[in-house]
Amino acid sequence: MERIFQINSELSGTLALAVFTAVLGSLQYGYSLGVINAPQKVIERHYSRALGVLQENVIGASNVTEEVPHSSVVMYWSLSVAIFSVGGMLSSFLVGFVGDLRGRVKGMLAVNVLAIGAGLLMGLSSLGKPHIMVISGRALMGFYCGLSSGLVPMYVGEIAPVAYRGALGALHQLAIVTGILISQIVGLDFLLGNDTWWPVLLGLSGAPAVLQSLLLPLCPESPRYLYIKLGKEEEARKCLKRFRGECDPSKEMAEMKKEKEEAMKEEKVSIMTLLGSSTYRHQLFVALMMHLSQQFSGINAIFYYSTSIFYDAGVTEPVYATIGVGAINTIFTMVSVMLVDRAGRRTLTLVGLSGMCCCMVAMSISLVYLTSYAWMSYVSVTAIFLFVSFFEIGPGPIPWFIVAELFSQGPRPAAIALAGCCNWTSNFIIGMGFPYVQAVCQSYVFIIFAVLLFGFAVFTYCRVPETKGKTFEEIAAEFQRRRRPAHPMAAVSTELEQLRSASDA
Repeated sequence: MERIFQINSELSGTLALAVFTAVLGSLQYGYSLGVINAPQKVIERHYSRALGVLQENVIGASNVTEEVPHSSVVMYWSLSVAIFSVGGMLSSFLVGFVGDLRGRVKGMLAVNVLAIGAGLLMGLSSLGKPHIMVISGRALMGFYCGLSSGLVPMYVGEIAPVAYRGALGALHQLAIVTGILISQIVGLDFLLGNDTWWPVLLGLSGAPAVLQSLLLPLCPESPRYLYIKLGKEEEARKCLKRFRGECDPSKEMAEMKKEKEEAMKEEKVSIMTLLGSSTYRHQLFVALMMHLSQQFSGINAIFYYSTSIFYDAGVTEPVYATIGVGAINTIFTMVSVMLVDRAGRRTLTLVGLSGMCCCMVAMSISLVYLTSYAWMSYVSVTAIFLFVSFFEIGPGPIPWFIVAELFSQGPRPAAIALAGCCNWTSNFIIGMGFPYVQAVCQSYVFIIFAVLLFGFAVFTYCRVPETKGKTFEEIAAEFQRRRRPAHPMAAVSTELEQLRSASDA
């Protein structure tokens, strides 16, 4: 009972405010991901008018018109979608630099200028050349989201108590899927996804940045950044007291002091140093594989294919079924938030990947026999909902915050930058390549993802350690134990060093 009271005392109002403020950037990321899909036909029509290539085919005597996009319109639309990922890929390399330059809080505050500028460009696009302004706004927003998707997990991971680090870290993914769901709802044609209000729909992408800019000055800086990076012990202690409330910060300060001493023995870890270092090779490999498993799981392919599957199943309004998938997305991310610090990161990831693999097999079978058995359409719909549920239990939220757990303060910014770049690049490859692979493989396309998911599950079982309830130092020691020394005497030396540093030696 005393332990429960102590854990709850670590959750102060200041910590809640700081986490809420930080994940507003994640909400904006999710909204920007989903907002471009709903008004596609409306935006293409405005592109056509601006370019002077609007074409209409009149069908029969009913005067029904079907707009045929010009090749230049298709090119500009594709660029409007893809440029977002390109911006994220480029800026993800700068996460460590921005986070270390003036701190996590000031870093998030500074990059909000990009988001607000992007929102204004898209919101005012009907007043100028819409194709130029939307593409420019999407590129700027992608650049912002690439930075935000690294800075938010970094800050939250550093300020969260050990007992709640998983749950608070999973809020990043919860905010992303909530943003996607909001964009799907407000993007309905009777709300903002119509010919009149579509610029407002896109312009709202920058709204969370305005609120975040107002709240960030109220949030303390990361104590780990202040103490380990800048050496400001008293400032770090004051910030930690604000985050922990009545809880005694001495234990955490001692842990940070030990981590600082270890960091001082190491050289500054840049991205190139991290890539060439044998010390961090295992952690980096695990971090990158976790992000690859998230993107190459097929989650984006499912969203790409879901509307046609719902249509084949007889759903009269597939758009509402797609919103239903978004709602399931959000609900099961909440489930992950509640479970991640009880069941553990490794367990939830294994359950999620295994369940997704089974769903992909069921999806492939149902699509192959869809024309032969009408009831197979319901199997495919069920597989979609279950797939999304398993994704959000583990493989969706965990890769975002586990990178901050796997690395100590020195290499953490560089590791988060590399992992973020890996995630954005994978997202771009899937988005550009899946339609072509699907055209070649047809109904068997999901077998590819089933094989990949099986491989990711095996990797997680064999190589990914459990980080639940462990300090950063304990996690680093776990990887050190897993490294096999090249010489027998090296093994003895390593064991002696571990004994000397053990708290119960």
